[in-house]
Parts: sequence; structure tokens; C-alpha cells
Amino acid sequence: MNTSIYLHIPFCKHRCAYCDFNTYAGQEDSIPAYVDAIIKEIEFVGRQITNLPNYQPIIHTIFFGGGTPSLLTAPQFDSILRALRSAFALTADAEISIEANPGTLSYEKLSALRETGINRISLGVQSANTEELRMLERIHDFFTVIQSVADARKAGFDNLNLDLIYGLPEQTLASWKTTLSHTVDLHPEHISAYALTLEHGTPFGRWSVKGLLPIPDPDLAAEMYEYAEEFLEANRYVHYEISNWAKKNKDEGGIMKDEKIHPSSFIPYPFFACRHNLQYWRSLPYLAFGAGAHGYTNGYRYSNALRVKTYIDRLTNSQSTNLPFPLSPATVNHHKQTLQDDISDYMINNLRLTQVGIFGSDFRSRFGIGLLDVYKKEIEELIRLGLLESKTPEVFETSEVYRLTKRGRLLGNQAFLRFVE
Repeated sequence: MNTSIYLHIPFCKHRCAYCDFNTYAGQEDSIPAYVDAIIKEIEFVGRQITNLPNYQPIIHTIFFGGGTPSLLTAPQFDSILRALRSAFALTADAEISIEANPGTLSYEKLSALRETGINRISLGVQSANTEELRMLERIHDFFTVIQSVADARKAGFDNLNLDLIYGLPEQTLASWKTTLSHTVDLHPEHISAYALTLEHGTPFGRWSVKGLLPIPDPDLAAEMYEYAEEFLEANRYVHYEISNWAKKNKDEGGIMKDEKIHPSSFIPYPFFACRHNLQYWRSLPYLAFGAGAHGYTNGYRYSNALRVKTYIDRLTNSQSTNLPFPLSPATVNHHKQTLQDDISDYMINNLRLTQVGIFGSDFRSRFGIGLLDVYKKEIEELIRLGLLESKTPEVFETSEVYRLTKRGRLLGNQAFLRFVE
């Protein structure tokens, strides 16, 4: 079965005030021990597979997320990738991505990373505006972004994503337009754009409650999102997921054909769509390694210990052997999925795919029951509210195709709630 792997690298030079991810600043001295612990976890889970003769995962995407994974050295990445190749079967064309902060890269480092087999980089750009980057407490400026993209191209990377954030306190539509324009001028293959959320427990969240930080205007954020849709489409990016756009392919003429991702042999995903994230959005299995990492495979949803030291100690000192695949000594929470759990997750995840959405033949092949037999009332209600539409793209041979409308993309949570159990 085609499976993905996520590895969490929780280290940062500085923890940004808006961030609620499992990240830690000032603990870089723990990186060597952490890399050793991840390798131990990989080896542990890899050994478990020998007890599952009828389940052999084939790894087709690997994603290093964070934190700031680019704080690791190329030899450290190489050690982890060697452990993965030893423990699992990898496809020859596996997509191997890392998240990176533009302030942590150089041409020499990028060249060394490319030599390890890493072939996709996601740069945390966030904004092209100096004041906005300062407010977000980023350690780079946009000139650093320009240099990082140039160095990545020179080092041989032909698949780059640039991450952006909109709906910032006091951000103007004009500023957002400038950020999008400067981003497109760099010709990335992929662009992600996420609305800022003021998460509870973050400095931004606390400051907003105390009135020290202006609350972003939701109507203006919606206008920014709609402008991004129009502008990126005009620049030949395909809006394939609520917050993600990608180029079709190298000559911008065609769409991805990949049976590994989708049961249809001909699917409307752009070639440079993030194959790893499609695994999540298609509710397909993925293994997880590292502190706080979450995984889903063999019927389990599970997560690891959050703290770096706790994670290292669990892998270094544990004698656990009798754990079901894919759990490891680092696992602190796990849940055996029911059929209804899987159906609910499938609906919520797949509805994020703006070009594909939910189609009946896939639902039936996955769960052995018709889509409308389960959710007829909910689907009819969402269509009546203008949040969902029924479409029959030419590439499909089924009339049961449902996806979010443009209005539904803005109000996605209202649609998703219908399928939460």
C-alpha cells in the first residue's frame, strides 16, 4: 500500500509569537541526540513490519516538518534517509520535502541537501513586507527569500513551495497584493496561503485578548483570499486545495496522472501538487516519527510525546517490544479507528480538495456503501445553502461528484461540521 512518512523536527532559532506548533527555541544542542532517537524509532517501526506479512507499505512521499528542519545538517538528513531506506521500501520517484526558513540556507547547504535525495523545499516566506515580517518575528527579509530561491535553483531544486500568511493585524489589501506579486515573480512551482489564526496560548493570542494586538478583520481577510484566487489563476496556478495552488507541469500543459494517489487513472491535480499533503487530504495512510508527530495507518491514529527530552528518553531507555504496528515507545496517545471515524475523516479531508472534492465511486470502493446512503440529508442541505455543488468533470465517469463552491471555500468549517461525529 502506498504510504507516506512525516518526520517532525521541533527546533527553531526563535519561536514566532503566532506559532502554536510543537516547536522549541534554544535547544539546538539536543539535535544530535534527537536525530539518533528518530533513527531508533524508524528502526523499531521497521522491525514491526516483519510481523505483518500481508501489509507492506510502499513509501512514496517523505516530509520533514517543524519547527525549522533546515537547522539539521546535510549529514544528519542523510543518516535519517538511510535509516528510512533500510527500514522501508521507497519508490524510485519518492517526493522528499523539507520545510525551511530562508534565514537558515546557503547555496552550499542546499547543494548538500540535494545530494541526500531531498527534492522539494517549502520556504516559510509569509510576507514580502518588512514591517509584517518584523511583526511576525521572522528572522529573514524578502531579499533573503530571493537569494534562497536563486540558490535552490542553482543547487538543482525544480520543485519549490513558498508559504504565505494573510489576514495579519493592520495588513492592507495593497500590501497583500504586493506580497503575491513578488512571490509569483520568483516562479515557484507551488504556493500555499493561510489565514492567520490567533491561537489560544500563543503570545499573539494573549496580546489580542488584552487589546495589545489588533484583531484581523475577517471581511478583509476574505477579500484577500478571493484576490489570491483570481490573481494566482491569472498567473497559471491551479487552485487544487483550499489553501494551495500549483503549476500544472514544467511546460504548463497538462495534469497529473498518478494512480498512486488516486484510484482514477486520470485526475485533475496539477503536476506540482504536493503529493505528501494529498495523502492527508485523501485520508490515506502515513507514518509519523519525532516529538509530537501524528500518524494514521493500520487503523490507528496516534501521536508521540511532545517534549524533546521525553521523546529522546523514551527511545533511548525503553525496552518495549510488544506494540502493535505502527506504535513505538514514543507513542503516548493512540485510537483504533471505527468505520464511522474513517468515513467522517474522509469527508472532512477530501472536501478540502477544490478541484476533486468527494466522488461517489471512490467513496463506495473505500467503504462499501453509497455516499448518498450515508449523507444524503447533509449534502442536500449544503447544496441548498450554496456551500456545495454537484459537478461532473469530464475526467470522471460518475455523476456523484461534490465539491465546495467558492462561497463554501470561505465558509468551509460550516460544511465540515456536518460530518463531524
